Amino acid sequence: MLSLKNVSKSFGGVKAVNGCTFEVEENTITSLIGPNGAGKTTAFNIISGLTKIDKGTIRLIRKNITNLPAYKIAQSGISRTFQLTKVFKNMSIKDNLLIAKKTDEEEMKQVLDSVYLEKPLDTIASELSYGQQRLLELARALLMPHSLLMLDEPTAGVNPKIRQEFKSILKKLKKQGKTVLLIEHDMEFVMDISDFVIVMDEGKVLRVGKPKAIVKDKKVLEAYLGK
Repeated sequence: MLSLKNVSKSFGGVKAVNGCTFEVEENTITSLIGPNGAGKTTAFNIISGLTKIDKGTIRLIRKNITNLPAYKIAQSGISRTFQLTKVFKNMSIKDNLLIAKKTDEEEMKQVLDSVYLEKPLDTIASELSYGQQRLLELARALLMPHSLLMLDEPTAGVNPKIRQEFKSILKKLKKQGKTVLLIEHDMEFVMDISDFVIVMDEGKVLRVGKPKAIVKDKKVLEAYLGK
């Protein structure tokens, strides 16, 4: 589905991503984890076209998307959310969803139901709680035509109820055969929903594997806890 080969990006003298190579398989949930500053969000921004790379190759379903403009990468089939919620707070739920796709109210209500956001379409986004705004952002990402869904720390700052809702949503997407790549710091969450885990540290891929193997890996523990 998605492959990165020897991808690097520096900001000044800092190598934010350094020779990254990994793949995301179709019909899986893959979590990208690592300590703060590991390069995870930079990798996300590179994949979605918000940051240009210095070298390397990125392919989506065998199509070379390296350094394409963000809108072309979105059109190629990538939909994403952000670490900081990016809903239009002065707009209604309906208008927020219409940004992703010109559709009818029935489809909008279906996608809102799928993310447990039971609010009228004319509700202004600023009237929603922070967690509900995260759910709206997810609904918008789901509504946008895509083959790969990328979620940047979806549960950050939300209450336990919405965290459980996110877990349920992802498990349903998995059953539907969707492909998801997410960044997440909640290890219990990651281990419960992931098919594969990619561990980054200091801009490099440290380990790739199944959750049970990753959680016991000595180098992964050292990266998080220190040697």
